[in-house]
Amino acid sequence: MVTLLSGAILSGLAGCAGTHGEASTPSPAVVALVDANRTYPRWEDFPATPTDLPSASVIAGHVATLNVTGGTLTGEVSRLEWTLFDPEAYVAAVMARLAEARIAPATVRTRAEIDALADELRERGRAPPPIPRR
Repeated sequence: MVTLLSGAILSGLAGCAGTHGEASTPSPAVVALVDANRTYPRWEDFPATPTDLPSASVIAGHVATLNVTGGTLTGEVSRLEWTLFDPEAYVAAVMARLAEARIAPATVRTRAEIDALADELRERGRAPPPIPRR
């Protein structure tokens, strides 16, 4: 596979060089780099297959434990006392807190004010006219 890949790289480089009117052979540096890495990766460089994997029965036991734990958690959640009985009252309380909060001036700007500010900043960022040479 590495040989095929290096051959593809060399032919791609040769094709690129040939399209620009240059010689169609790759440079010596490219050939040396490919030759130096022609044998990499080797099968010895890959990690070995793990031998200490748990058996299917151990995995099934873990899944059963998770199912029991999930059922216990569902039961605990069903016994929780929920305090949000009146959603409209909650929304009214949140809106009242928002009305009391101070709003930053930038938040209250209208679309026209924002567009005018953007135009002003664009104008300030425009380059000055060129200086006449004579």
